Amino acid sequence: MSDTAGRSTTITDDVLRSFEGHRRELCAYAYRMLGSSFEAEDAVQETFTRAWKSYDSFEGRASVRSWLYKIATNVCLDMLDGPQRRARPMDLNGPSTPESPLPMPEPDYVWVEPIPNALAFGADPAEAASTKDTLRLAFVAAVQHLPATQRAILIMREVLRFSANETADMLNVSPASVNSALQRARATMSKVNDVSTVSDVYDESNEQQRKLVDDFVKAFESYDMTALTELLKADVALSMPPISFWVSGPENVAAFMLGHGHACRDSRMVPVEANGMAAFAHYKPSADVPGLWTPWSITVLELDGDKVSGLNFFLDTEKLFPLFGLSMEYREN
Repeated sequence: MSDTAGRSTTITDDVLRSFEGHRRELCAYAYRMLGSSFEAEDAVQETFTRAWKSYDSFEGRASVRSWLYKIATNVCLDMLDGPQRRARPMDLNGPSTPESPLPMPEPDYVWVEPIPNALAFGADPAEAASTKDTLRLAFVAAVQHLPATQRAILIMREVLRFSANETADMLNVSPASVNSALQRARATMSKVNDVSTVSDVYDESNEQQRKLVDDFVKAFESYDMTALTELLKADVALSMPPISFWVSGPENVAAFMLGHGHACRDSRMVPVEANGMAAFAHYKPSADVPGLWTPWSITVLELDGDKVSGLNFFLDTEKLFPLFGLSMEYREN
């Protein structure tokens, strides 16, 4: 009796370990599909639950990896059963003027959210380098324009490099249907403006990029708007989900920071890793306690050559700071 129980425990542990080895890549896949770190984590957990329940019927006709992707795809398609697609503020309306009143926040399901690198990348640097580009905010937002099945096919074929036959098997369709849907998905993606303006992925070993990011942090923490605007592209966009407000252009960014954004003066920016891009935990000074800084945003920078092309301030700090493992206060020693 005890031997049987021991073998069952071993099988259980082995199966769970085999699932866990795929957690990060499945989370990255679900994030591209859903546009939300939190929903992606939920999707992976549901994938493992369904896989565990049906493991006895898994006969090894495919690899565990492709079997898990098949289940994850079904989970994501179930979660996408509705008209709402996540977006960026720039997808929803034109730019505001810096002095425009700030609108009320929208629900979190409206927005593409950032994802910590630790949730999306495995230990293999080469694999991370090859997939960083498809975790950019602009790419994830562009994918949301596709119908759910086309979204899955595009990601499977062009990001994960599954064959047409493998993709067809996961979706229970024909390879011809996969190829046709992929063509339509490519056509839609080519029309989405955010994809044509490709931002650079961040490489810490790139001296030019590292200097640009360091100069940005120095300019922002010193609130030197002259230095800051010199680092920005002419069509730079500043956005602040969950608020639909955004502004475009260096002068408007500076005017906003000196107006609505004045509470960010004397901020502190702590490096974090998000979406394969330069990112920071942004703390602003407390209005009540000297020497204390409190969360203001997860800030994700988009880079284009020697300039910053996007400033994305994600303001939902109560959810995002714990997701990134960050303290809810900052003090200098």
